Amino acid sequence: MFLQLKKRFDVPLIFIVLLALFLNGYNIWTDHYVNTYYTTAVASMLQNFHNFFFGSLDSAGSVTVDKPPVAFWIQTISAYIFGLHGWSVILPQALAGIGSVLLIYFLVKPSFGVVAARLSALAFACTPIAAAVSRTNNIDSMLVFTLLLATWLLFKSVKRESVWSLLGSFAVIGIAFNMKMLQAYMILPAFYLFYLLAAKINWKKKIGFLTGATAIMLVISLSWAVIVDSIPENKRPYIGSSETNSVLELAFGYNGISRLTGNQGVPGAKEYQQSPQNNMWGMPNDGAENGKQEVPADKGMPNANDQSQPPQGNNKVVQKDNHQNGANLPQGNGDNGQGFQINKGDGPPTGKNGGPGGMAGGMFGTGEKGPFRLFQSELSGQASWLLPFIAIASISLLASVRRNNITLKHKEAVFWLTWLIPVMVFFSIAGFFHHYYLIMLAAPIAALFGAGSAQLFEDYKNNTGWKSWLLPIAVVGTAGFQWYIMHPYSDVIGAEWPLCIAVAGITMTFVLVLFKGKKIVLPFTLHIAGLLILLIGPLYWAATPITYGGISMLPQAGPSSADGKGAFPGAMPGFSGKGGPGGNGLPTEREYIEKDSASPEDHMQIPNSSRKSSGLPGNKSGGMDNESLDDKTFSYLKKNNTGEQYLFATTSYQTAAPYIIDEGESVITMGGFSGSDPVYSVEKLKELVVSGKVKYFLLSNEGMRGGSSEVTKWIQENGEKIPSDEWQTKQNGGKEGMNMGGPGRSNTLYKVTL
Repeated sequence: MFLQLKKRFDVPLIFIVLLALFLNGYNIWTDHYVNTYYTTAVASMLQNFHNFFFGSLDSAGSVTVDKPPVAFWIQTISAYIFGLHGWSVILPQALAGIGSVLLIYFLVKPSFGVVAARLSALAFACTPIAAAVSRTNNIDSMLVFTLLLATWLLFKSVKRESVWSLLGSFAVIGIAFNMKMLQAYMILPAFYLFYLLAAKINWKKKIGFLTGATAIMLVISLSWAVIVDSIPENKRPYIGSSETNSVLELAFGYNGISRLTGNQGVPGAKEYQQSPQNNMWGMPNDGAENGKQEVPADKGMPNANDQSQPPQGNNKVVQKDNHQNGANLPQGNGDNGQGFQINKGDGPPTGKNGGPGGMAGGMFGTGEKGPFRLFQSELSGQASWLLPFIAIASISLLASVRRNNITLKHKEAVFWLTWLIPVMVFFSIAGFFHHYYLIMLAAPIAALFGAGSAQLFEDYKNNTGWKSWLLPIAVVGTAGFQWYIMHPYSDVIGAEWPLCIAVAGITMTFVLVLFKGKKIVLPFTLHIAGLLILLIGPLYWAATPITYGGISMLPQAGPSSADGKGAFPGAMPGFSGKGGPGGNGLPTEREYIEKDSASPEDHMQIPNSSRKSSGLPGNKSGGMDNESLDDKTFSYLKKNNTGEQYLFATTSYQTAAPYIIDEGESVITMGGFSGSDPVYSVEKLKELVVSGKVKYFLLSNEGMRGGSSEVTKWIQENGEKIPSDEWQTKQNGGKEGMNMGGPGRSNTLYKVTL
């Protein structure tokens, strides 16, 4: 029976899929809020079709998230079927990661064989950042799956000479655009070049078919944006994180060119605004990355172990204890002294390169711009483990190219290289990106690893001149690079891990050289074992979100340190990194917020984690603490609701989040992600109050920023301030509650009736 099963199914592939299932899905049920920004949007989208279509952040459909809605439509459908839980919004991404493993297998197998396909699938499953991001509700895993589906259709169009498959592949890219905008277009050079090389039709037809396919892609890409932008602004939500309330501007500016240049425009106010997902130096983050920021390349983040000097800069310091229960962050405003922000031209605090656990260079610890950026310690552990092998294998794959002898193998190798190289170039020079964007490298690296392994072994086995030396060179070079990645973490993972990788690589290289050209043929299984050695390091790193815990807001892979410093490579300095089975200590959004509310001197301190451990490894929510909703606040608002449609309005999505997610209440977010989007005018707010739709407003002492500050002023002038002891929970010592979603130290509740 087993033999029959083996003939019908590829048993090694089944084990690879099970490995991917474990890495992507184990313990995701312990993550409550995940990335709270996106989970709040899903909860709001469940409430009505208006919110669903626009991808609204709040119940009132006031403002959208900063991405198109297609991936969130899928998350919302999952939440509708299974109920709104952390795992139900993660599930689509986890399945997408597994689907990508299968697609890589089926893409590589026809041309390079089953062994190459298995190695490629295994390499993708073991890519650390692919596993880390698939365990969250960040949408990059879904994006990569969609792009691989488009690749499958492209390959099919060439092999079957099907123009419909070509049109379908570009249509799928259009769908991917409506997940993460211009990031989906990063693979277009590979698509165009491959079809021009591989399609067995004349050049006139090639150009014509590609033109038609491109037109279809553009129509689908821009369909949602054009529909939304054509709707009158008073009949649709404000486009979150945009400067002009336009989806097209969001796509090509904030989510487009600004990623390359690093200049992030500010919605509403033309100055930098901090946000709940900003790091503690006030730089923008994904989930809505707001702010205008340009970080000089020569100024790095301070090392967590060398943070005795206060930050350098021209900005005033935020006062302590002015944070309100997460109702809003202190906004970066160098003029009024609210918040610790970096104006254009100012760099972050200077500091030594932090290595693992420090913010060494570049924005968000992404290293210094340059051709070797992906090999620097800040990024190398995420997706670069096999790059030396890929570089050497590519020589072997393309060495046999002749003008009259370009096979489909060559053309597919060119396709994967044309996907890989432009993406590598982008990340080498980009001014602003996060570690988890590097999942865009995972597919071409995995495909080239499997395909290149097969070609290298063939050249070695046949003793094909100088090419027969490439396999041992690839093995020893890659093993050495992996030692370089792992060695700085010897105190955490044990010195034996990097040492074993290096010794095994050298040993395998010695064996390969010893048997080269001999009549005694090196067993194929030994060759496979040598390649599997090169996947031990990536597999260890891919498992760290499970073993050490992860952070859903900014997913990364890598071990935390034993002393609690440096939660992951390129981690934010000054945050505890205590990992272990409880996964306790990676910086939560709460820690980011409390850190941002402190003075610059306090930024230099490393706080201890006070979160309660679940006793299980798993992601840490990118949102709120375990006790996020203030029961007294909720009870007061429910008791005093006299038929208003919305329980209350607030300046920050974080304040609204627990009421929307946990209680399913209708809450208005007046300022979008960071509180700076000009969502409401005074006139519009008056209409809501007069019509009896809302009467309670929960404001922080910072209120709303930029052009919306008059809204705060109007509420304060026309509202009745509710005594705090009537609705706020007091903690030990009589201090006001600090729960993320409830009242905080400086929150004020106003009742406005007109």
